[in-house]
Amino acid sequence: MEKGSLYICATPIGNLEDITYRVVRTLKEVDIIAAEDTRNSIKLLNHFEIKTKMTSYHEYNKIDKAKYLVGEMLAGKNIALITDAGTPAISDPGEELVRQCHEAGIKITSLPGACAAVTALTMSGRSTRRFAFEAFLPSDRRERSEVLRALTNETRTIIVYEAPHHLRNTLNELKEVLGDERRLSVCKELTKRYENVMLTTFKEACEFYEQHEPRGEYVLVIEGKSLDELKEEERQQWEAMSINEHMAYYMKQGLDKKNAMKQVAKDRGIGKREVYRALLD
Repeated sequence: MEKGSLYICATPIGNLEDITYRVVRTLKEVDIIAAEDTRNSIKLLNHFEIKTKMTSYHEYNKIDKAKYLVGEMLAGKNIALITDAGTPAISDPGEELVRQCHEAGIKITSLPGACAAVTALTMSGRSTRRFAFEAFLPSDRRERSEVLRALTNETRTIIVYEAPHHLRNTLNELKEVLGDERRLSVCKELTKRYENVMLTTFKEACEFYEQHEPRGEYVLVIEGKSLDELKEEERQQWEAMSINEHMAYYMKQGLDKKNAMKQVAKDRGIGKREVYRALLD
């Protein structure tokens, strides 16, 4: 028997007109639709007159339900995967189903469409060449602290999702590690009636939301640390050492004296002769 396929179908993040013709056709043609929340997805299906059978697939049943769905595809059925909004398997339990499908040799096709991270990035006014997608920050305190610390020296544009009831706390936490004047774009209610983008700093954003109740879903698009700033911080760290200590650091790592001097000069932004004179002194 020929195996079925998995179709990863992007659905609108707000405006229903953002669904593609291909996704609508596929949702009508497959045997089963695996939806994150069937109560939410039924509204979408009814709007487009899609009568296909749905089954729930979410964070709390993702492993066992994925095994069941893989079994259905091995038996020849085609299945579409949708999430509440946007592209499935992006910070989403769908990645488990995709993994199991690969292991079972099932064909996977992704039907592109709406994605909140990319939508926010393109309208944020921040650099789009390189970006780091963090989605929702971890709820576990220790893991969250580690992620925040790792973002301190991130030079790429950073994208973070947040719900309205956590927004104030998240903005304050990010301000503590990234600084008052780090610039960001606060994007809310993307593609919906009250869509808005606010270009601001963390200091200004925290002050604003102390006075205004957060409403809607948010995407924070945060400017990365500049390379010049990062280099300057590194240079200052090296300058806290004496040149002799700096040399000893590299020679302990196995560099010979010549190459250690070369690296010390590079770290400190000075010439090799200056390093040599300091060592003589």
